[in-house]
Amino acid sequence: MPRATNNPASRRRRNKVLKRAKGYYSGRRKLFQNAKETVRRALRFAYRDRRARKRDFRVLWIARISAATRACELPYSRFMAGLHAASVEVNRKILAELAVNDPTAFNEYVKIAQKALENKTA
Repeated sequence: MPRATNNPASRRRRNKVLKRAKGYYSGRRKLFQNAKETVRRALRFAYRDRRARKRDFRVLWIARISAATRACELPYSRFMAGLHAASVEVNRKILAELAVNDPTAFNEYVKIAQKALENKTA
């Protein structure tokens, strides 16, 4: 009995990998074994970095909010504590956007936080 290679399925599998390897340099694009290793590695990096991107953006937002609150002579931690005390639920992404694009609206949040901190201590 002849050896069965399951040709259509295996060709489809190889072509799927080679298609993903498009744009790579030299044998990484053309040779199946090299392409398979490279694609697998790239997918691992993509998976890892989708999670890292969320952390990176949070760091960026906090840095922007911190810079804007320090301009109003209020540290970031006190600002966030004041918003929490005032029961204001605005996420860091929106606060950073306001700090960059609409400083007057951001200053209103700073005033709300300062007022809440004063009431909390008094």
